[in-house]
Amino acid sequence: MNYKGVIIGESLSDKSVLDDVKIISTKIEEVTPTHQTPYLKQWTLHTVEIPEGNVDQVTEKLSKSFDKEHNDWYADFKNESFHYIIFPNKIFKVDLQNPILYQEAREYGISIGIPEYQLDFAPTDRVSSN
Repeated sequence: MNYKGVIIGESLSDKSVLDDVKIISTKIEEVTPTHQTPYLKQWTLHTVEIPEGNVDQVTEKLSKSFDKEHNDWYADFKNESFHYIIFPNKIFKVDLQNPILYQEAREYGISIGIPEYQLDFAPTDRVSSN
């Protein structure tokens, strides 16, 4: 089963990782003070699909492709069985039958400066666009 998720174009210092995924759609969203990323005017949200056989390779490359100047980024991809949450140089693979790792991923994200409201990837959190 393929994985689907969103990659924010502005989060990447190395955009070649986008060549390794299928971009399903792209949406540009204005950044507001609520987003807590004052160094950006917009986010380019790429909804992507990754074949199951390539997901480990893509997540590893993505974890090394984030903006080095601003280390507070993440992306996530999921299918019906697993949910990958990718931070700069750190990857969480959550088994959806045992989602205990969501708490660890959330705490890690907060520790690197991601606003807590943006870490809404767990099923008990508010519905995300993924």
